[in-house]
Amino acid sequence: MSATPIPILLYHSVADDCDPRFAEWAVSPELFAAQMEHLADSGYTALTVRELVYRVFARRLAPPDRTVVITFDDGFADFYTDAWPALERHGLSATVFVTSGAVGATSTWLADLGEADRPMLTWAQIEELAAAGIEIGAHGHEHLQLDTVPGRRAWSDIMRSKHTLERSVGLVESFAYPHGYHTAGLKRTVERAGFLSACAVKDAMSASDDDRFALARIVVRGGTSVEAFGEMVRGIHHDHPRGRRIVARGVWRAARRVGAEPLIARVRQR
Repeated sequence: MSATPIPILLYHSVADDCDPRFAEWAVSPELFAAQMEHLADSGYTALTVRELVYRVFARRLAPPDRTVVITFDDGFADFYTDAWPALERHGLSATVFVTSGAVGATSTWLADLGEADRPMLTWAQIEELAAAGIEIGAHGHEHLQLDTVPGRRAWSDIMRSKHTLERSVGLVESFAYPHGYHTAGLKRTVERAGFLSACAVKDAMSASDDDRFALARIVVRGGTSVEAFGEMVRGIHHDHPRGRRIVARGVWRAARRVGAEPLIARVRQR
């Protein structure tokens, strides 16, 4: 049986106001609401990452027709104020990957993009979201580029994120690599930490035979029209990326380790 393509969407911020350098990662509330309306009107079923993994990867069942998975990285407060109402209105669920060390604080790692003061979710908001059926996943504790730090530090950061979140919301089984960066060793570390899956990026469709510790996601960027969004969830221009960019990853990782990231314009491992 051939693999079933599955769009796993990746959002960051849902907000009108942001530094121009961060605009690529911020979808306006109005546009986000229109995108969610498109999913609902088109008959999509939104699964959380955990639901997808249990159904498709653990039980080997086919996903529902027109399945979509909606994810948010970092854990910005605007998920609670601007994204969640639109999801609720259209009966859609989502997974929010929270940077546990930044809860109730700001996104200091975004200083280079002018967004060091962007508010993050509070513990009270996270608990309310979890009680309402939004899956809370882990996104590391310090938002580190985990593939560039010593293994012990990566292990500590991953475990700390899991345990910190679980004290608030119970069992946390889904992980997303900060920046999307990962290695074979990191995948093993995440599995050993007790997670059932991990999301990468790749800007591509996932599939029912995807690597569940490097699930492909499609980035929804600021200004993505509803028409382009509709093509995105149908997989147009976003084929599954198996085998791509293998050589480039090692070069890019080495550059980031020595602080040469600004010299490689807009290249990212996905």
